[in-house]
Amino acid sequence: MTEPDLNLLIALDALLAEGSVVGAARRLGLSASAMSRTLGRLRAATGDPLLVRAGRNMVLTPHADQIRERTRHALFEACAVLRPSASELDLATLERTFTIRANEGFVETFGAALIAAVAGVAPSVRLRFAPKPEKTPIPLREGLIDLEIGVLGEMGPEIRLQALFRDRFVGVVRRGHPLDGEAPVSVEQYVSFGHVVASRRGRTTGPVDEALAELGLQRKVAAVVPSFPAALAVAEASELVALMPASFLAGQPAAALCSFELPVKVRGITVSQMWHPRLEADSAHRWLRQLMLSVCRQRGLD
Repeated sequence: MTEPDLNLLIALDALLAEGSVVGAARRLGLSASAMSRTLGRLRAATGDPLLVRAGRNMVLTPHADQIRERTRHALFEACAVLRPSASELDLATLERTFTIRANEGFVETFGAALIAAVAGVAPSVRLRFAPKPEKTPIPLREGLIDLEIGVLGEMGPEIRLQALFRDRFVGVVRRGHPLDGEAPVSVEQYVSFGHVVASRRGRTTGPVDEALAELGLQRKVAAVVPSFPAALAVAEASELVALMPASFLAGQPAAALCSFELPVKVRGITVSQMWHPRLEADSAHRWLRQLMLSVCRQRGLD
C-alpha cells in the first residue's frame, strides 16, 4: 500500500478553506496551474472531486465539506508535533508568521511598539495584521489567525482570552473647535454640534445615545464612517464631534486634535486578546501573548 504524501495535507486545507484553486494558490504562494495540478493529485488520493463547478464559481462536494474541520485539526496537530517544545524554543532562530486580527486603531496605537519588541528578540518572526470587518470566531476556529484583539462578544465558549487593558470613550474635536478648551463640556454643548460615528455595521446609535435619551436629549449624527481613523479625519477637517476610545488617541498628533470627557456616563470597555485552545500550550504562541500583554501595559493601559 502506497503511503500518502502528507505534504498534500497543507494544500487540501487551503483548498477547503478558500473554496477555490485561485484562492488556495494565493494563500500558499503558488501559481494557479501548480495548484490545479495539486488538486488533481488530491482527487486521486481521496477518490472525490472535492471542488466542482457551480456556474462561474467552485463549490465543495459533500465529502469535502465533511472533512474540512478534520483536515484543519489534522494539520494543526502535525504542525504542533514538528514545532520545538517549550524547553527548546529559541527565539533568535524562530521562523514563523503570526497573524493578528485587530482594528485599525489598535494597529496604529500598538503596532509599531509590538513589531519592535518582536524584532528585538526574534528577528525572523513576521507579524501579519489582518482586518476585522466583523466579530466572529470563525478565523480563530479555522486557524486563519493566531490572535484576535478586541472586546469579547459572541466568540464561542471554547475561545481563550486575556484582558490587555481597560479603555473608555472620549469626545474628540479639531484644534480651534468651539469645544476646544472647554472643561468640562456640558451635555447641552455636546448635543449642540453634529457628530461623526464610527461603525463597521453602519449603526447610528449606541450607549452614548441611550444615556442622552435618559436625559431627554438626542445628538445629531451627521455622518457614519467604517473606522475610528476615518472618524478622526472627518472631525479634524470639520465642526463635527467624534467618539473615540481614549487609547487610540495615544498615537495621534496632539497639535491637530483635542479630547474631552463625555458629559454622560458611558460604561468602559475591556480590550482582550483571544485565541483558540489548540494554541494554548504552543510555546511560541505563549511568548507572543506575553509580549502583547507587556507592550500594552508599558503604554500605561492596564
